[in-house]
Amino acid sequence: MTYMETLGAKAKAASQAAACAGTQQKNDALRAISEALLAQTERIIRANQEDMEAAVRNGMSTAMQDRLRLDETRIRNIAAAVLKVVALPDPVGEEIAGWLRPNGLRIRQVRVPLGVVGIIFESRPNVTVDAAVLCLKAGNAVILRGGKEAIHSNTCLAQVMREALESVGMPADLVQLVEKTDRETAADMMQLKAYLDVLIPRGGAGLIQAVVRQATVPVIETGAGNCHVYVDDCADLSMAVAITDNAKTQRPSVCNAIETLLVHRDIAPDFLPAVAEAFAVHAVQIHGDETVQKILGDGVVPVTEEDYATEYNDYQIAVRVVDSVEQAVDHIRQYSTRHSECIVTESMEHAEYFLNHVDSAAVYVNASTRFTDGEEFGFGAEIGISTQKLHARGPMGLNALTTIQYRITGNGQVR
Repeated sequence: MTYMETLGAKAKAASQAAACAGTQQKNDALRAISEALLAQTERIIRANQEDMEAAVRNGMSTAMQDRLRLDETRIRNIAAAVLKVVALPDPVGEEIAGWLRPNGLRIRQVRVPLGVVGIIFESRPNVTVDAAVLCLKAGNAVILRGGKEAIHSNTCLAQVMREALESVGMPADLVQLVEKTDRETAADMMQLKAYLDVLIPRGGAGLIQAVVRQATVPVIETGAGNCHVYVDDCADLSMAVAITDNAKTQRPSVCNAIETLLVHRDIAPDFLPAVAEAFAVHAVQIHGDETVQKILGDGVVPVTEEDYATEYNDYQIAVRVVDSVEQAVDHIRQYSTRHSECIVTESMEHAEYFLNHVDSAAVYVNASTRFTDGEEFGFGAEIGISTQKLHARGPMGLNALTTIQYRITGNGQVR
């Protein structure tokens, strides 16, 4: 067997224990994980420091280093997030619907685990824990494959979780990390159809599209976030500045941060200088069209077609002036990754047009796109943000990690 087949076989064998575990047993395992993360904080930080030192040597951007970094506060937050998952209702066994047929058959539609979930993600070690605990609570085994940038952090976190599982009598192989970071191993994982029930990529557009192209395992696309804010001619400008600044600068390296700002021509002379002043606090580089350049001056980089399609994950933004809400929507439909979009407006008519014509997983009126998040939506930690329509869309919580089974009870019926 190949390396990945060995991991797959172990996960498949262990998945039965998770599928059959009761809510109490699963919650005990998650509590043990939360306690272990706190108890092993120094060990985790030492491992993360190796990754951080490599990141500096390799010239990783400041924003991406922020995604990679773990400290005591972040580890406490990760451990607390695990307990939030404990508090969530167990979806497994939930009866979604039930009905009685004329022939006496009783049909029930029930939530059941997916089985073995594979996660391929980039340099965010918190995903290692978030993904594992969500999969476990939903009754699944998980195989995690993070980027080489976080290999020491991920290896340590996975080992801490495996030790915690064993401490409460659960199979350690419910959580496995792919410790080989070469492309061949990633390709093997994408072909692991005999063992993986679904594969979820979390990261940039390049990673996601590579998985979609190569995988024979069913894939749920997540994460690529070329998100937009459109500031309408009917917008409250102070609100628009606050929303735009938050959506770009509060944490630019994540998928729900905006990458393009669209501004109605009528309010551009007043709004653009105000938002540029807010952006200056974080030294945001503006890539603007001719109108933006005329209003804001020489500090603006001329925008290109490529800029409109770019997920910067950094303190950069593309800015375009448009003539109407219709033109803004046309731009979004052309360049968006169908993640999160926002309109800032006081016009109910324009808001309704935007909601009805923008085909993204999350569409906002007068609120930052940064709220597209499992915890903010009340789901607890998330497995990712699905940008497709099957089988889940938007922030994916516990329910998205289950499927349905029809359970039919009869008393001798034949057809």
